Amino acid sequence: MIAATPDETLSKVLQRALADERIAQAADTALIFQDISALESRLSDLQAQFPPDTLHAAAIKANPLLRLLRRVVAMGCGLEAASLPELHLAVHAGADPAMIVFDSPAKTADELVFALTLGCHVNADSIDELDRIARIRNTGGVPDRGSVGVRINPQVGTGKIAMTSVAAHYSKFGVPLLDCREELLDRFLRYDWMTGVHVHIGSQGCSPQMLLDGVGRVFDFVDDANSAMKSAGLDRRVSVFDLGGGLPVSYHRNVAPYSMEQYASQLRETFPQLFDGSLRLITEFGRYLYANTGWVASRVEYVKRGSPISTAMVHVGADLFLRKCYTPGDWHHDIFVADSRGEIKPEETLETYAIAGPLCFAGDLLEREVTLPRIEEGDYIVIRDTGAYTLGMWSRYNSRQIPKVVGYRNDGSEMTILKEREPIERIIEFWS
Repeated sequence: MIAATPDETLSKVLQRALADERIAQAADTALIFQDISALESRLSDLQAQFPPDTLHAAAIKANPLLRLLRRVVAMGCGLEAASLPELHLAVHAGADPAMIVFDSPAKTADELVFALTLGCHVNADSIDELDRIARIRNTGGVPDRGSVGVRINPQVGTGKIAMTSVAAHYSKFGVPLLDCREELLDRFLRYDWMTGVHVHIGSQGCSPQMLLDGVGRVFDFVDDANSAMKSAGLDRRVSVFDLGGGLPVSYHRNVAPYSMEQYASQLRETFPQLFDGSLRLITEFGRYLYANTGWVASRVEYVKRGSPISTAMVHVGADLFLRKCYTPGDWHHDIFVADSRGEIKPEETLETYAIAGPLCFAGDLLEREVTLPRIEEGDYIVIRDTGAYTLGMWSRYNSRQIPKVVGYRNDGSEMTILKEREPIERIIEFWS
């Protein structure tokens, strides 16, 4: 038996969804799919590569869908929140506060009180924030629970995508290590409640070697901090090392991805102390968990025939694919064409197309010039690897309705609605 190609597998799921009126109705001009089996496999693979007591805090921003967050929590993982609403999402997903990491770079005093009282792990983003936490603690504003680390920018450079690189010499995030090493050491000596460090290099476009270099610089700083505390006669040490996330994934079907097993193996080989139990590890992966486990199918509403390029008008664009449309040189998604039943169209007749979204600006293009089988009204454009940083970045421009989200297992033999298509009434309420 010849194994099905990835496109054939997605086509099979789409066919089942379109044939089931409980899943797809006429109003569903686009459907977002989430392969729950694939997500669970990614989570299990992540857990297998690190010590059992590692806190794997999945980044909520990558995909904030509550039913997926609950599944992540049910599998023994935690959640990473980058805003107060995300912190509340983590709570509503059922995460134990001790399994929540709070990373917002602009936490208010009230948000800090809430997070520390809740008992989650807080990563301060600046020296000023550490001092603010000290003032809150000194006034008895929070009970003595939760834990605090500090985000450190290791200043290892910029990756291929500047907008998602956060470890250049200047970054809006974290405390720059080369510039503020002495201030960081001072705070570890002064604040006995500081227990951890946090390092994050960027998301996509940053090579695995950059991630390792960043971990190395912060790891060296941990040695210095521990030595300084010992020399000062202090009976404490850094006990938490937050590796952040950022492992790049492949958006091209013909490019083999760098695996979590490879990354963990290199970490273990280079920094064995991270795996010997002397430090509690935290990870904050998002793209790695979600990106390759989601995809989107959008109905073609019109085809504007032209020469040399025709334009296929579809129902998702910069509302769902903000980064792809605004910075097309940095982002890619493989696509294929299916007919109105969801079957892959044969490549008998190939034509050149622009794939245009529904929004009212000229840059709303998923593809500007792509060769595909002849597209007809009612066909579907299937966009791969959309599970991360798409729905979570939904744009309200033109007040478009968020599409229905369909979860499935076992190549579509089990399907469920994870989120219904947004009703018009909710959009009116949003703008009221």
